[in-house]
Amino acid sequence: MSANSAAPPAYDSFVKRHIGPSADDVGEMLETVGYQTLDAFIDAVVPEGIRLRKPLAIADGLSERDALDALAATASKNEIFRSYLGMGYADTITPPVVQRNILENPGWYTAYTPYQAEIAQGRLEALLNYQTMIIDLVGLPIANASLLDEGTAAAEAVAMSYAIAGTPGKEVFFVSETCHPQTIDVVETRAKARGITVVVGDHETFRFTSEVFGALISYPATDGAVHDFASFTAAAHGAGAIVTVVADLLALALLTPPGEWGADIVVGNSQRFGVPLGYGGPHAAFFATKDDYKRQIPGRIIGVSRDSHGRPALRMALQTREQHIRREKATSNVCTAQVLLAVIAGMYAVWHGPDGIRAIARKVHGQAMTLATLIEATGAKIVHRVYFDTLRVDVGEGKAADVVERAKALRINLRRLDDACVGIALDETVRDGDLADIARAFGAKAGAATVESDARYAAPFARTTPYLLHPVFSRHHSETEMLRYMRKLEAKDLSLTYSMIPLGSCTMKLNATAEMFPVTWPAFGKLHPFAPEEQALGYAAMFDELRRDLAEITGFADVSLQPNAGSQGEFAGLLVIRRYHESRGDGHRNICLIPQSAHGTNPASAVMAGMKVIVVKTDTHGHMDLADLKAKAEQHKSGLAALMVTYPSTHGVFEAEIREVCAIVHANGGQVYMDGANMNAMVGLSRPGDI
Repeated sequence: MSANSAAPPAYDSFVKRHIGPSADDVGEMLETVGYQTLDAFIDAVVPEGIRLRKPLAIADGLSERDALDALAATASKNEIFRSYLGMGYADTITPPVVQRNILENPGWYTAYTPYQAEIAQGRLEALLNYQTMIIDLVGLPIANASLLDEGTAAAEAVAMSYAIAGTPGKEVFFVSETCHPQTIDVVETRAKARGITVVVGDHETFRFTSEVFGALISYPATDGAVHDFASFTAAAHGAGAIVTVVADLLALALLTPPGEWGADIVVGNSQRFGVPLGYGGPHAAFFATKDDYKRQIPGRIIGVSRDSHGRPALRMALQTREQHIRREKATSNVCTAQVLLAVIAGMYAVWHGPDGIRAIARKVHGQAMTLATLIEATGAKIVHRVYFDTLRVDVGEGKAADVVERAKALRINLRRLDDACVGIALDETVRDGDLADIARAFGAKAGAATVESDARYAAPFARTTPYLLHPVFSRHHSETEMLRYMRKLEAKDLSLTYSMIPLGSCTMKLNATAEMFPVTWPAFGKLHPFAPEEQALGYAAMFDELRRDLAEITGFADVSLQPNAGSQGEFAGLLVIRRYHESRGDGHRNICLIPQSAHGTNPASAVMAGMKVIVVKTDTHGHMDLADLKAKAEQHKSGLAALMVTYPSTHGVFEAEIREVCAIVHANGGQVYMDGANMNAMVGLSRPGDI
């Protein structure tokens, strides 16, 4: 945020209130280590060769109050229309008791990543609830503790399918064209890097051959259709292929779960279970599979064990692919979970219970049927007869754009599927007046009456098996009971509300309260990620400012804000390096040098990007052995693509010879990827782009 005002008064100093050590604390620490001033200590610890001796060209800071006022002004540039665009995202109602006591509660949002089970029992129980919810709804026995997003989860399913069924000569993966377009894009990008051939087409006409190891289908489809996949799944299994289904969680409250008609893997997004849209994230994806494949599942699984006194205790029961163990042999670089968002989704199910979830699903489906009747009265055609919450409406060739524009005049966003068809995806926030307004965009008379509809399905689509049977989903339906349950779990966790957490990681949650306020502002939280760009000018302004500041801090020409985890940033950066080599006619370069001390996601990301990992020796402090680096860079000169180096290292030390490291790699035709750059550490250090 830019500011031309004078410095804020001392009582409003963000730094004073949020940087823990006082001047006396700093003085005591300096005396202990034998230095007079903090500058003298930094001069002794940080090598001169990597010091940045000039100020950064970024705007002055603001007080909390001024920053919030400025952010509110930015947020006001966003326009919140009623968005019925679908594509895996739906507006939702976050239960107030969950919003106030989970999402807005530092006892939950400042807790450290639950590596240490003994100080994370509350969140582990909440994640176990989430896993149980997923298992019940999708009809498979194993689910992980969440992934990053639906597209990434689908791509992880491709990699897992190949690990199970793929072999040389069996490297084709089929994707139904009825999947969400962004999911198809992510799958294609990930598969190409691994040398997997993706075929996108019509699942009804596709024929499995011996070359196909897996398939991805959508249930319901991106345009709302609900297909019977029983014969498709049988054909896939007959050819030795693994079937992955992208499913809508709320639809599964009414539809036959994929696990019952043969799905091997089910993935999707839990966003519509109480997590604000937030212009696309973050949200918690889900991933479930058969028991036979539990040792190939990505991410973490929370399980129940016994402590030393024989009492029930929770732990991360299965981390078979954790990268610190398997490193370059890992088939996934995911090493975390969207814990806070998964907890919210799980608590949404705890709060509503099976009857509440079913009622919400029936309401949404019934409203879709009502809307279909209203629209058909205008002469338009509802293309699919079996659907859940999304309609594909044929309004006639060349007329779809007009309908979308008429809806926009009513501050409604509809999806233009092609020149003749419009998509409408409803959600739990829809009221009868919204249905009338949508119908008006299609030419219906104002004030059309609600039509009574039977929201039940017939076979083979009707769900017959119960779900959410564990007592936790039936005990907490009054606000006092729910409040006590969440507080009980919170008390079993270590967060900044109890203590400092001196573990150090890219996952530390040191967010000030003022920084968390805007998360639940409707101007940010209710914006659909596929809303027209002119409705998201506030977000665009924030993104532009952040990109400029990060480019200045890092010394690079531009910055991508797309990766939603450090591991995904690694993957994206390595793909950039691969494309760079390809653009120069050096597509054969695929060797990635990685120090022994690097974080385990580094080698996993390199393999995912289609590279071969060569390990460089390091000493006990994490410093690279420069002689070994030089020897291996020269040995693999003809195929060297990149070196991944953490700056500062995972051991907390600076790579004093970083310029020499870069020179060695560049001299042998490779590029340097700096991983894990801590923005706080970057201020005052040589910028990676300059090095």
